[in-house]
Amino acid sequence: MAAEKDFDVIVYGASGFTGRLVAEYLGRTYPEGAAWAMAGRNADKLAAVRDEMDLPAHTPLVVADADDPASLAAMAQRARVVLTTVGPYTLYGEPLVKACVEAGAGYVDLCGEPLWMRKMIDAYGAPARESGARIVFSCGFDSIPFDLGVYYLQERAKETLGAPVPRVRGRVRAMKGTFSGGTAASFRETIATLTKDPGLMGVIRSPFALTPEFDGPTQPDDTAPYEDAAVGSWVTPFIMASINTKNVHRSNFLMGHPYGQDFAYDEMMMTGPGAEGEKAAKALASVNPLAGDDAPKPGEGPDKEERETGFYDVLFLGESPDGQTVKASVKGDKDPGYGSTSKMIAESALCLAADVSDLGGGFYTPAAAFGSALIDRLQAKAGLTFAPEN
Repeated sequence: MAAEKDFDVIVYGASGFTGRLVAEYLGRTYPEGAAWAMAGRNADKLAAVRDEMDLPAHTPLVVADADDPASLAAMAQRARVVLTTVGPYTLYGEPLVKACVEAGAGYVDLCGEPLWMRKMIDAYGAPARESGARIVFSCGFDSIPFDLGVYYLQERAKETLGAPVPRVRGRVRAMKGTFSGGTAASFRETIATLTKDPGLMGVIRSPFALTPEFDGPTQPDDTAPYEDAAVGSWVTPFIMASINTKNVHRSNFLMGHPYGQDFAYDEMMMTGPGAEGEKAAKALASVNPLAGDDAPKPGEGPDKEERETGFYDVLFLGESPDGQTVKASVKGDKDPGYGSTSKMIAESALCLAADVSDLGGGFYTPAAAFGSALIDRLQAKAGLTFAPEN
């Protein structure tokens, strides 16, 4: 990006719950060496948040509003990368994407809304390639641990088996923490969109909804509990699989199908072996944590103790055509929806600003945009662990 930019990263939505955590993380982790600013609709509220987070008084503030395209354009012109936590993106995201594309700026978000993502790819893909804007969706719990987990496993497969594997299982072994209010709001907005246009249901159901002009093979069924002999446990549908699988297949597509055009991938949660595992799997399958009155609301979130004691552990199991296997895990040291997500998107923005200068304009996934560069950052700074397993 151009050297005359005022900031490496502007955090848009810095007065919201997740945006505050991002700002706090940047201020604590990079007190020097990264030029960043807080952005939102109200300068006084931004200043109050800055003080509440005990950030330096000289932390820059930028006023920008989704209802004011000129303010978004001005913000995009000043930033190497705009980091946005302002969702649901279906409602509020397009004006900022447009501004960043027109400015040739980088952009990272927490989007898990595939209908909107496909709409943006179709509408702004060519202009982004022309302007040099690098747009990276899904830089939080959906979908970094999964997208980069598959990438990491495939790199290990090349080292140990001599080639990538065409079949990968993603299995959530353990997780403590709540999903974010933004994720729940995005889920509700997707349902509302489908209600208005039921014809889009095919897009939601397709694992290849984000791979224009490529429709891959039939994928494993991830819609019902079953006993998975490959991992020695009952497994049950994972609520984030719908977006994560689409991003993993888009990564494979964007990178030229290094995993193969016949690549198969699914995600499930492990509930344990035997009768108890079966009971837990079937119970979890009947509950949607993102729906109903108990779902988290935008702006709400767990307290610091809950974030600090949260964690997640995801197993990836790859199988070669001749029956050989390769395993790896991705673990996070904070709750997935807030504590870990805020660190992941911050490091994604810095990675886009500083580490991948040869990346051309376009719409990307984390694996396709960042690969090992982001894995290194996440392990060094953000409390994630990527490791081989026997």
